[in-house]
Amino acid sequence: MPASYPRIPYGIGSFARIRRDGLLYVDKTRFVRPLEDEHHAFLIRPRRFGKTCWVSLLECYYDRTQADAFDTVFGGTDIGAAPTSNHSSYVVLRFNFSAFSQELDTLKERFEEYCERHLRHALALNRDLFPDEAVRDILAPSGIDGKLDQLFYHARLQAIPLYVLIDEYDNFANTVLAHHGQAAYERFTHGEGFYRGFFATLKAGTEQGGGVERLFVTGVSPITMDDVTSGFNIASNISLQPDFGQMLGFTEAEVASLLERYRDLGVFDQDSDAALAIMREWYDGYRFSPDAEISVYNTDMVLHYLKVSIPNRRMPRNLIDDNVRIDYGKLRHLMVVSRRGAARPNGNFDLLRHLIGEGRAQAEIRSSFPITRLTEPENFLSLLYYFGLLAIEGESRGMPRLGIPNQTVRSLLYGYLRDAYDDVELFSVDQHRLFLLLNRMAYDGAWRPAVEFLRDSIAEQTGIRDYLAGEKVVQGFLAAYVGLTDFFLLRSEVELGKGYADLVLEPFAARYPDIGYGYVIELKYLKRGELPADEPVAPAASAALLGAARTQLRRYLTDTGLQARHPSVRFIGLTLVFHGWELVAAEALESPSDATAERPESTVSGR
Repeated sequence: MPASYPRIPYGIGSFARIRRDGLLYVDKTRFVRPLEDEHHAFLIRPRRFGKTCWVSLLECYYDRTQADAFDTVFGGTDIGAAPTSNHSSYVVLRFNFSAFSQELDTLKERFEEYCERHLRHALALNRDLFPDEAVRDILAPSGIDGKLDQLFYHARLQAIPLYVLIDEYDNFANTVLAHHGQAAYERFTHGEGFYRGFFATLKAGTEQGGGVERLFVTGVSPITMDDVTSGFNIASNISLQPDFGQMLGFTEAEVASLLERYRDLGVFDQDSDAALAIMREWYDGYRFSPDAEISVYNTDMVLHYLKVSIPNRRMPRNLIDDNVRIDYGKLRHLMVVSRRGAARPNGNFDLLRHLIGEGRAQAEIRSSFPITRLTEPENFLSLLYYFGLLAIEGESRGMPRLGIPNQTVRSLLYGYLRDAYDDVELFSVDQHRLFLLLNRMAYDGAWRPAVEFLRDSIAEQTGIRDYLAGEKVVQGFLAAYVGLTDFFLLRSEVELGKGYADLVLEPFAARYPDIGYGYVIELKYLKRGELPADEPVAPAASAALLGAARTQLRRYLTDTGLQARHPSVRFIGLTLVFHGWELVAAEALESPSDATAERPESTVSGR
């Protein structure tokens, strides 16, 4: 094994440290050039996509006090070979608003102290431009808004170019919103709120002759920016511009190159093609413009995989890095309302249920919307897109088509839906017991105990019944609970045998090579109104549906692609017939010639 190889900069946001220590770096510096055309820019990207490292890169590139280190830090990069004339020429004032806790009583004071500390640091680094008298004048006002106003005034008079960098601008605002509610959030983002005042000062500084020549802001959603600027007019939102679609994240070509590089260095002994296929399944799928030609991989997820795998170790047991998860608590206020002390689902909850069932949605991506309009479906879908829970798949009928980008996000969404069901007391199960039953499905082919467990749980918990109306809703519900484990790669509406199977449970062979069973599931649904409420489902009705499903499953199970992917796996075709929320019949078809491996059951509902 070689004594040296580029270490993985997992969790390291300092561009200078990455370059000085010789850590792995995928060169994105070419995007500095088009960004220079945007003097005041705002970029939204999901968590753990490399926003902090990019802000650090800009600081290193433009900060006049780091000029002596320019060749060391940017040597060998695209921009280092042909830098722009603006490099190393600005007084940089950098803020990162991810470090604040949620305590409301001292939030304003801590914010003021943090901003003043970073202002003093910038002044100290640039003492040749800010003599003692200027520093005293700048720091004389009592609040940060006054201090910044004085800074901008002095910079304008002395023709000092300022570059303000703000990373994670909405982090603590989102935390307050999630833990303390909308009223607490609005106290500092609306009216005379301190955060609104801060951005009003910045806005004045960016206006012509205001002192701030350049401004770059990052965040995970446009909501707070809309709220603190009354319509998002402080900077150009470049988030949907195709020129910046690959600025953060890795292309597939870049990921493949990384795998080959470490393989050639002798520290990555996994099959490169197989590893790339797994990473594509779990980490790819993000398009940040309707006009994007290719998708990108999540930066953190790729580095997580490499960090665990190098040197010469197995793939990660947990492919989902905990750091990419959005805590359900931060989404709860979007889907749940409290009435008379009880939690109740709202329209966004219903939208999430349908989204998981359908797997996709069509909506315009809104570039700006306030917190008060999050109940509008397009705004909620836009927010899920900005969070990275939906991605642009293409365009149809003049509108973006949004879908779930990869298995990681699909797993997260299933978890959010389970948490929401439990949170509003609609449905709660013993998840450990269900996990064990799903294990038996995967390894023993014993599908019936898991199906009966869910059937009985639905029958016992009346709250869920009104929410299982419609085949797609039932499909999403089942997917959320079958998706409790990663034994299977769960797919919906899969093209098999010139048809589309409702759900396919393919064994995750790369992780669990000894799993022997997979499932192709066909759901059939009878609406509650189609039969008299006081009569059980007629045997003829369920028999007809089972017969139709049998024909479909025979075709699906002979799909050559499915057989080629899993030659040693025995696939079971499974039909589940629902009457409203009741599972009234279940049948398994284990091979194309066997139509009765499990006999139809018209009384499984326990009516």
